[in-house]
Amino acid sequence: MCAAHDTCSHTIRTDTLTQPDCSHYMSIHNTSRSSMEQIKQRIAWENINFVRFEATDLHGVSRSKTVPLRFFHEKAVYGIPMPRSYLELTLSPKSNEVDHANAANFSSDILLIPDLSTFRVLPWAEQTARVICDPCTVTGCPLLTSPRLIAKQLLGQLQSLGFSLHSSFTYECCVLGTPDRVGPKTLLFPATTLLSNHDLPFFQQLVDSMYCMGADIDSIASASGPGQMEINLRPEFGISAADSAFTFRTSIKEMARKHSYIASFFTDDGLYNAGVLSHSLWDANGRRSLFHSGERADELSEIGRKWLAGLLTHSAALSCLMSPGLGCRSHIAKRIKDPKRLLYATCGTNDNSSSFNIKNHGGRELHIDNKLGSAMANPYIVLAATVAAGLDGIRRKLTIDCGLNKAPSQQRDYAIPVKLDDALEALGEDQVIRSALGEPFVQYFIAMKKFEIETQELDDERNKCLEYFI
Repeated sequence: MCAAHDTCSHTIRTDTLTQPDCSHYMSIHNTSRSSMEQIKQRIAWENINFVRFEATDLHGVSRSKTVPLRFFHEKAVYGIPMPRSYLELTLSPKSNEVDHANAANFSSDILLIPDLSTFRVLPWAEQTARVICDPCTVTGCPLLTSPRLIAKQLLGQLQSLGFSLHSSFTYECCVLGTPDRVGPKTLLFPATTLLSNHDLPFFQQLVDSMYCMGADIDSIASASGPGQMEINLRPEFGISAADSAFTFRTSIKEMARKHSYIASFFTDDGLYNAGVLSHSLWDANGRRSLFHSGERADELSEIGRKWLAGLLTHSAALSCLMSPGLGCRSHIAKRIKDPKRLLYATCGTNDNSSSFNIKNHGGRELHIDNKLGSAMANPYIVLAATVAAGLDGIRRKLTIDCGLNKAPSQQRDYAIPVKLDDALEALGEDQVIRSALGEPFVQYFIAMKKFEIETQELDDERNKCLEYFI
């Protein structure tokens, strides 16, 4: 384990904000030679024997292959093959090949090409490092269903317009002990000190390891469910925020098992794990926040209000992408007594009951908490969809129809579907979000979720889903 923060300073940190073209994938010459040299030095210094090539699937779960060190340079140049369906979660040949129909088939491979800026030594895994990868087809073109590439593309558009995004994720996650241990199963009080510190060695290792991985944890507290913890990550610019969330989601599961715990972000009827994206818009150089009005500390600027109007306008599609599980929708349904009634997206200032909550305290600049999501959502999709909606508000100069300080019951213009099939329909009808994320991704996402609806009554499918998210 990385014992000192000085050791962690050797990690390589660079943001990649634009989607690379096909030529990037087939040649390492487009990657900084100095970065590769730094990696080789780090490998020798840390005595690394294995490198894990990781990529996100549509759900945000890490899929990877581990290679011996002697093959690392070769795989960094040419990529490492993986069945395409592992990342796209393809259900059948009928739902496959919506993009390059003539270039590949149902069982085709894709190549995982590493983003060398994400190279990290895993403090909890012996002599092992990892690198996050972007997938491409065997012909060298980006995989159009890749959540990370979609997020990078949207952030690139943001950058071209003179903006950058400063964001962080807050997750609720269940950390459950084995049955024979006295653990947190019966304590249900949020921010309880005893519960938050029931196993300090585990949480200390988690915080130190995440720091070494570049995913800095701001705070940890108990939440309201059995074994449920709330973990806040520090904000970062660009794709690094989603990379840190992706890293954290895998890392806490691995470290929990080493301490005889199980960590899960799964949401079902009995327990809801929330996932919140806190974000603010800055200038392209990341020097000045553009959400501040300059008049009142807690008041959004004009461009901030346009961004917020975009979020509200596309809240139905956003909720589909950010609360994508059947259990997530069940939680939404519990918030209204009459199933025939609609739920509405709301905005407020320092109001945690709002869908979009404007905050300006705790040492943070003015930012918006996007609270439509559950912890089951893919962080790259959450980031991409939020940028797409906010940018639409700026481009079309949308306005907020209601005052920010009005009670949520008075904000009735932005309906959120309760059922997943209705949410999928809303996503399908939102041409702005469809265009931003791309038809291949949206078609795959909708097909995958419809399959989940069809199999929701099967116990074996539910158990398989639970094990998958653990």
